[in-house]
Amino acid sequence: MTKRFPNERFLSGNFAPLRAECDAPDLEIEGDWPEDLAGTLVRNGSNPLFPPRDKYHLFSGDGMIHAFDIAGGRVAYRNRWVRTGKWKLERDHGRALFGTLGNPLTSDPITRGVPFNVANTNVLFHAGRLLALEEGNPPFELERGSLDSLGTWDFDGALEGPMTAHPKIDPETGEMLFFGYNVGGMGRPTMSHQVVAKDGRLTRSDRFEAPYASMVHDFIATRNHVVFPIFPATTSLERAMKGGPPIAWDAGESSRFGFLRRSDPIDAIRWVEAEACFVYHPMNAFEDGDRLVADMVRYDGAPGFPTADGGRPDPRHAEGRLERWTFDLSGATDDPKIEIVDELLSEFPRLDERFAGLPYRHGFMTSTERPEGRNAIFDQIAHVDFEAGRVARWHAGEDHLVGEPIFVPRAPDAEEGDGYVLSIVYVGPENRSDLVLFDATSIEAGPRARARLDLRVPNGFHGNWIPA
Repeated sequence: MTKRFPNERFLSGNFAPLRAECDAPDLEIEGDWPEDLAGTLVRNGSNPLFPPRDKYHLFSGDGMIHAFDIAGGRVAYRNRWVRTGKWKLERDHGRALFGTLGNPLTSDPITRGVPFNVANTNVLFHAGRLLALEEGNPPFELERGSLDSLGTWDFDGALEGPMTAHPKIDPETGEMLFFGYNVGGMGRPTMSHQVVAKDGRLTRSDRFEAPYASMVHDFIATRNHVVFPIFPATTSLERAMKGGPPIAWDAGESSRFGFLRRSDPIDAIRWVEAEACFVYHPMNAFEDGDRLVADMVRYDGAPGFPTADGGRPDPRHAEGRLERWTFDLSGATDDPKIEIVDELLSEFPRLDERFAGLPYRHGFMTSTERPEGRNAIFDQIAHVDFEAGRVARWHAGEDHLVGEPIFVPRAPDAEEGDGYVLSIVYVGPENRSDLVLFDATSIEAGPRARARLDLRVPNGFHGNWIPA
């Protein structure tokens, strides 16, 4: 018999999992919803099927996809669990079988040989396939319309090892660039680098050794370069087998950035050292002559993870802020120039994806003025106009929470920033959620329209827009 979930921070409030799948074919619309907007917003997040066996970590929950189909001024909604091998095994046995983050010391022996794949971090569409992503395994394919689970996708056997949850789509070539870390097992510094052509064929696959083993959540790609950031969120199987944390912040290590021209062989990576910090997500990066400019949400520690000795991290290290890092590609200096773009706590930075890896003007992110932002709770949508040097914000309201802002162009050939921003907003006083639509460059004016749900969408991670 299924038990009640414990009253833990990331299993309560709007982090509490939904325990049902449903379809809502025609949501109530408030405001001026554009008739010509057509496509699907898909978003992934952590939604455990059963209460955890041990201390819960937000990254451990089973993936659940939330999809909003939009056409002709109407919005439909559906949600489905990603039915990985892990999900199916636990469903068959009626209880959680894997330890936190797949810890073998606290997992049931029956899990041996079954990958700990929760497929809960991102979901995107490329080369005709809808892929649910997490960083420890290959992608998991879903049927685009129904969200039915189809199974692991390894690019017709060409992919060996894990794939990041944050691949980059080159807007000029249609290629998908990605990497994997801890290739060969937890605590190994081996990483991989792959390129998938516009038609879905894996055309490049390399392996290389990072300076040390760490959790590498995201990376940087520009027109001519890829950059692999290694931060001191170290991974260690030896530490885990002794009862310590498998992923931990080690302030004794510095950060490293591995620069590779996309046309060069993998052994041409140039490593640059920088101060100890952590970045979950860059907003974008681009080349400016012999400089590479990267806009990133930077932390002074690794939020969500303990120190290497198992101690509690400094809560101030969980305060992320948007910074601009400028690197010298010529090699004249290894010291990046760092500038603060915005002082408020922020996360989930996004942009008009047609300018990914290219010079750009407009960025979007969640932010907050409340210290609760340390707990991945945000109540503002922000628009960063780099050309004007200003940040405009919309505050959702008391006891409201906002999700990642997704930009949708008004037309395929529209100017940068000419379009809409979509975000899933939790309406706390009514314990439900709305899909909220803004005119992208008028965020501060508030929502243009809302699609009203009669249920809540739990706080989640990442999503993308799929044009009709």
